[in-house]
Amino acid sequence: MITQCRSSRFGTLEIHDDSVLTFPSGLLGFPQSRRYVILDHDTEAPFKWLQSLDEPALAFVIIDPDLLLADYHIQVPDDALAEVQGSEESDLATAVILTIPSDDPGRMTANLRGPLLMNQRTKLCKQLVLSDEFPTRHPLFPVTAPDSTQCLAQAQS
Repeated sequence: MITQCRSSRFGTLEIHDDSVLTFPSGLLGFPQSRRYVILDHDTEAPFKWLQSLDEPALAFVIIDPDLLLADYHIQVPDDALAEVQGSEESDLATAVILTIPSDDPGRMTANLRGPLLMNQRTKLCKQLVLSDEFPTRHPLFPVTAPDSTQCLAQAQS
């Protein structure tokens, strides 16, 4: 079955019911918004949109954390597995939410402490809250210090 939904970013969307993801607990800070769909980004970038079907203005940019860090491995608590009805590891996928500053997209960060656990079979999902060893603002691009000659030139102008 196909449902139409509105999005402030993408206009009216036709969504197949079997593509709707449900977060029974909602996302942190957005407990009332529980139904989402993943939309492809317009470019060839690895980014996707997690668009709320309950709140047209709510959408998050997400990415597969394996594309960022080869050593990003998380332990999924049993209660989280139960919430998404997960038993087969092959059914589970993770994504992390990105923060992209509008004034400087090069300072984009990923929330590695709050990954999204998604069961691709049941379409049930949960946002995890991991320990402090994982940052909430992991830079996607290396931070480079300005070249001292650039600083000097800027100071002189």
